[in-house]
Amino acid sequence: MAISADRATKRIQLMKCHNCLPGLHQLYYDPNIENKNLAQKWLMQAQVSPQAWQFCWALLSPDKVPEIQYFGASALHTKISRYWSDIPSDQYETLKTQLFSQIACFSSGSKMVLTRLCVALASLALNTMPEVWPGAVPEMVRVFQEEGGGVDGRARCLALLELLTVLPEEFQTSRMPQYRKGQVRGALGREWGSVCPLLQQLLRQGDSPGAVKARVLRCLSSWVLLDVPLSESEGLVEDCFTALPDPELFDTAVEAIVNAISQPDSQRYVNTLLKLVPQVLSLQEQLREAVQNGDMETSHGICRIAVALGENHSRALLEQVAHWQGFLALVNMIMFCTGIPGHYPVNETTSSLTLTFWYTLQDDIMSFDCERQAVYLQVYRPVYFQLVDVLLHKAQFPSDQEYASWSSDEKEQFRIYRVDISDTLMYVYEMLGAELLSNLYEKLGRILTNTEQASSWQHTEALLYGFQSIAETIDVNYSDVIPGLIGLLLRININNVQLADTVMFTIGALAEWLADHPVMLSSVLPLVLQALGNPDLSISSVSTLKKICRECKYDLPPYASNIVAVSREVLSKQIHKTSQCMWLMQALGFLLSALHVEEILRNLHSLITPYIQQLEKLADETPNPSNKLAIIHILGLLSNLFTTLDISKQEDESGESTAPPVKTAPLPPGPNPVVVVLQQVFALIQTVLSKWLNDSQVVEAVCAIFEKSVKTLLHDFAPMVSQLSEMLGQMYSTIPQASALDLTRQMVHIFARETDHFPPIKALFELVTSVTLSIFQQGPRDHPDIVDSFMQLQAQALKRKPDLFLSESLDVKAVFHCGLLSLKFPEAPTVKSTCLFFTELLPRCSDVPPVARVVQENGKLLLQAVLEAIGGGSSRSLMEQFAEVLFSLNKHCFPLLTVWLKEALQAQGFPSTRVTTEQKDTFTQQILRERVNKRRMKDIVKEFTLVCRGLHGTEYAAEYCL
Repeated sequence: MAISADRATKRIQLMKCHNCLPGLHQLYYDPNIENKNLAQKWLMQAQVSPQAWQFCWALLSPDKVPEIQYFGASALHTKISRYWSDIPSDQYETLKTQLFSQIACFSSGSKMVLTRLCVALASLALNTMPEVWPGAVPEMVRVFQEEGGGVDGRARCLALLELLTVLPEEFQTSRMPQYRKGQVRGALGREWGSVCPLLQQLLRQGDSPGAVKARVLRCLSSWVLLDVPLSESEGLVEDCFTALPDPELFDTAVEAIVNAISQPDSQRYVNTLLKLVPQVLSLQEQLREAVQNGDMETSHGICRIAVALGENHSRALLEQVAHWQGFLALVNMIMFCTGIPGHYPVNETTSSLTLTFWYTLQDDIMSFDCERQAVYLQVYRPVYFQLVDVLLHKAQFPSDQEYASWSSDEKEQFRIYRVDISDTLMYVYEMLGAELLSNLYEKLGRILTNTEQASSWQHTEALLYGFQSIAETIDVNYSDVIPGLIGLLLRININNVQLADTVMFTIGALAEWLADHPVMLSSVLPLVLQALGNPDLSISSVSTLKKICRECKYDLPPYASNIVAVSREVLSKQIHKTSQCMWLMQALGFLLSALHVEEILRNLHSLITPYIQQLEKLADETPNPSNKLAIIHILGLLSNLFTTLDISKQEDESGESTAPPVKTAPLPPGPNPVVVVLQQVFALIQTVLSKWLNDSQVVEAVCAIFEKSVKTLLHDFAPMVSQLSEMLGQMYSTIPQASALDLTRQMVHIFARETDHFPPIKALFELVTSVTLSIFQQGPRDHPDIVDSFMQLQAQALKRKPDLFLSESLDVKAVFHCGLLSLKFPEAPTVKSTCLFFTELLPRCSDVPPVARVVQENGKLLLQAVLEAIGGGSSRSLMEQFAEVLFSLNKHCFPLLTVWLKEALQAQGFPSTRVTTEQKDTFTQQILRERVNKRRMKDIVKEFTLVCRGLHGTEYAAEYCL
């Protein structure tokens, strides 16, 4: 490195500088994006090169444009922050002097260049304090307070403030090791004594320009993030309040106050916090004026201050019983912010800031002992009842005309805001309990029974939304107001989509209650079934029916035929989107599960016959995009129906139902209704497949029917094992696809251990393995999904039925070599599946002779592949998986691993040119020692991979090893 600027060095600088200029010109001025990208790549490399020390100073020359000067300053920062070890210690002082000089030069120049130079000097200070440069901040202050260099005082002052501002910011973003971070944080904390008086002086000086005061406030914001004691910044924070009336300083003053009082350590300084409460309360007049004038920025800022004080210090302030009125006034101020007039997010964006405060206050109140809790509840329960009223008012929709004028983004933000309100109401219920439901019920009753004064639908909807919010997550089974609520629902004049949606969602939220009170089903089901026919209520009506069918299925047989008929009609009209059609079929699956088998088959016949007929027609047509979508849709409907149609749970769950025992009579012998249907349509599905075998989406849809049926029916699927295995084999032999392998894996998982079904499962497993091996011979790189699924299948087979690997028809050695190839795939999921395969394979060395032979003959290749990955061949995110393979090798092949490790690591430069022989020996010893603690093995591998990649001891290593 050469920092000094003698003539020879200047010549080098100029040469390097001239080399950089074309790249910089391309980056900033070339319209061609490819040229820009190439320039960016080259300049990034130049920035980290050893030559950067020469050209960066030349690029800062006054005759260069700001963009080029900025690159020079950035190069300096990069070298200092990331390559500090390159700088000889005897050059620290020279580098520091040059940076001071350049900052002085740019104090009246380009702001962006000045900032980068300040960041570079800040990085130097962080690397040298406290040992080499113990008085960094006092020296910075002294240097910039000295007159000279032709720089005016205001410019020097702003440059100093910029430097002091970026110093803590650079510390926050630096990636120094944890022990070093603690040392530097302590050193910076001690420097606050030099910074604070300077900031106070500049902020309180009457003739300080606005720009200087703004920079002071920014500087304070930066320093308080270092956990500066609130008692030591108290005076400055009070000065920030005096700056709030100045529109030019308002935002930076707010930021400084919020940062100061939000520091975790500040709760220790209770006396200072108590002094801040009246300061915050004094802003109420300014807040009200801002709200009246529609000044959203000012109201937002003041709200941030009030919430920061209340949210971060509610417990500390609650404990100051003598000052309870002041804190209650602060709570009421935050309540005003919660209920700020206007609709979020169009007329105001402030109220959402306050919601977390109410959680915090409630938690703090409920955390006190019973005696103190009772005292606080006496004061704050009325406040929380008021909060419920405010939140429900804020949750109200605007008028239809106004809502229609909102953009889709505004509507979405309002929807999310209502969800946040819903979550808050649910939490508040924990404090207010059943009285809250009674309160809401009384208000809703008054609205709906008041014939003299009509109420807006928005008011009704908001109250219902409150009920829904609580009932969705809280057990309301013992509430005495729910029967009355059901009665009120029937009185609502539903003339609006939003209101109808909320009625539906409220009924859905009460599904568990309805299961315990089935007599009320006859009241609500007509509402739900009527709503099913309205496309505007698609999501709410279908999801509500699904919840009712899931929770109340044993009480629904009397209504089953009606529900099926309405659903069939709705589906035939195609008024719902695909996802809602799938939900509806799931709902019908739940419903049918509770019926007698004969009734299930009868309803299934009426429900799916139209789709079977349509599928038969589509199967005869020439494949095209439109009939492809129709086929996938029909197959999806069947899949979702079979996902939830599970009669095996009747006997398990019937005891919990209030329904008569006749509804869940013992299951008759014979095939499961789903199996009956699948056997009937099997030939049709084969016909569809014959024409669409080249289309992965259709194949996936077919496989999904059987995969979901297998997962639901488990061993009840047994009658179809043989024919499905045969069909899967034919499918995969013709056009190999990952979905067929995934279904095969499910079959292996459930049926491989059953004697009766082992022959077809074995034949299928051997066939798909043979076909996949041929794919590997042709080149598997274009089929990462197949490789991933194949490795998962092999791992499942080894886990569930290792006898499959005893077959003479299975080439275990070829499968092993496929695994070796798969370890080198760039796709992380594929590598993870392959590592899983090897961790299942290696334990089988003891009981599966073909596996033992293959591992004995080829295990060294596996070790070499793992070491290559650890050495830098694979992503660091996969090291835990490779560590598990190593651990398995060590546990099950220890004698062989001892020899293989020695042989493999003898090779020069393997697994990385960055590791020494000593480091490899240490790694070997650590590996061989670790046969019990898998976590320790992962740590050893992580450590070694960092050494191999040249990252050990760097800022990245500190982050990686956390």
